[in-house]
Amino acid sequence: MTNILVSWLIMTGSVLVAAYLLPGVRVSGFGSALIVAVVIGILNAVVRPVLIVLTLPLTIFTLGLFILVINAIIVLIAGSVVKGFEVRGFFTAIWFSIILSIAHWILQAVVIHA
Repeated sequence: MTNILVSWLIMTGSVLVAAYLLPGVRVSGFGSALIVAVVIGILNAVVRPVLIVLTLPLTIFTLGLFILVINAIIVLIAGSVVKGFEVRGFFTAIWFSIILSIAHWILQAVVIHA
């Protein structure tokens, strides 16, 4: 249970970092970032595998780069569902997903391996 809470807080921090670095993303506060972390986690667990299977030939053809598009779609869905979280544009969503992944990786390395 503790691992889930720590992972949730790491994801929340990653959302805040990515929103701070990108001018096209707005998070209204820490509470919104907590909800965004949950929604992105649920979408990654439920919707992302379905999208990956449906677009497998395209993903193979692009050598995996189409996964960035799938991640951007997940971010855009989260932006439309969560009040207080706004992403302006598709390419901003791509950059947000890239920065989110890097920030999550760094924060996870710092917190868990500290």
